[in-house]
Amino acid sequence: MREEQQPDREGRLPGEVVETYRQPLPGEVVERYTRPLPGRGARPALSRPRRRTGVWIFAVCLTVVLGIAAGTGIWALLVRPAAPGDADGVEEMAAREEGVSIPAYPYGEGAALEIAEDRGQALTAPEIYQRVNPAVVAVMAQAGEQASVGSGVIFRSDGYILTNYHILQGGEDCVAVLSTGWTYEARYVAGDAAHDLAVLKIDVTGLPTAEFGDSDRLSVGEEVYAIGNPMGMELRGTMTDGIVSALDRDVTVDGRVMSLIQTDAPLNTGNSGGPLIDRYGQVVGIVTLKIRPSYFSAEGLGFAIPSAAIGRLANDLLTYGEVRPEPAFGVTVLTPASWVEEGVRGLQVLEVEPGSAADRAGIREGDFVLAAGGTEVSSSQELLKIRRQLYVGDRITMTLWRDGERLEVTLELTEAAE
Repeated sequence: MREEQQPDREGRLPGEVVETYRQPLPGEVVERYTRPLPGRGARPALSRPRRRTGVWIFAVCLTVVLGIAAGTGIWALLVRPAAPGDADGVEEMAAREEGVSIPAYPYGEGAALEIAEDRGQALTAPEIYQRVNPAVVAVMAQAGEQASVGSGVIFRSDGYILTNYHILQGGEDCVAVLSTGWTYEARYVAGDAAHDLAVLKIDVTGLPTAEFGDSDRLSVGEEVYAIGNPMGMELRGTMTDGIVSALDRDVTVDGRVMSLIQTDAPLNTGNSGGPLIDRYGQVVGIVTLKIRPSYFSAEGLGFAIPSAAIGRLANDLLTYGEVRPEPAFGVTVLTPASWVEEGVRGLQVLEVEPGSAADRAGIREGDFVLAAGGTEVSSSQELLKIRRQLYVGDRITMTLWRDGERLEVTLELTEAAE
């Protein structure tokens, strides 16, 4: 019989990763971190694909020692800044700043992540699981005697996997475990810490894939599902459900604002990098963060990177090995659109950033944006969708309504301000 581990006075089990969140005070920066997991014994050797028995040899090396908190899948937010001389705080900061030294696979090989235009028919929960689960993998990254476990999504049948960067950060070796139990060495294509996305490649073809849909078509209250590996390998392939709680929710992580999908679908350590799925069986987000308040009771605060942003980010990583700078129009608009005359609607410009592309093009506060790049716009989301297709240095024409007249201006896009 296995001896039960006793919690300490704070209720934590030995080696357990505890995630907490505290609302930031005015002017305070709340940082996110992941604690390296303690390891034991010899480092597991990576191998070519092997059957389920081999996978569990690898898994037992991790899960028995790490207990129920077998992964750093969901990133945490610091409870408080590390006090001077706090060794743990120094260690965690250093771990966050480490890069990835996992063996590389070349980018620029012509691979791409596609976003489906059609949604198809709505599916039942069992149908969604049967469709998507075969494309969900467990991602295990190891650095010395430390390891982290998360999830990933196969998006090409020749072995390309999308996951979170923070799962791989500091890693030296990585494996991906398929839903069948087969395990493969995973090589690192590219990643971006600021957007918490990374691409891996395994040497196998004919894999099941997940279809990515357009998160811009989601509505608050719509059903969504998550599939991943909560608490590590022992519960891999777990599906949970909930709704879209909010769209375009700005969350400050490591000093950078990320615009995320908020959901109340239950998410736990190990779900990071896994898919958030709509009722059509399409991946509309990649799970990245869960908030656990420390001073009041709250549940169901999970967040995912929207697929509308992922399409651009992942394809930059696949093509260039990095995320190219995001451009900015330099306008703040009121949404939804307002009627400016019969049959004509536009987005009212509330603010123009000085020195921005919009400012240089002559756009003024009070103007109405009717179209961008020849496409009519009726919401800020539609304007954002157009911007996501553009890069720094591109030029785009906007059609405006000013004082009862139409006019066209051309914006030369510059990099978005941090």
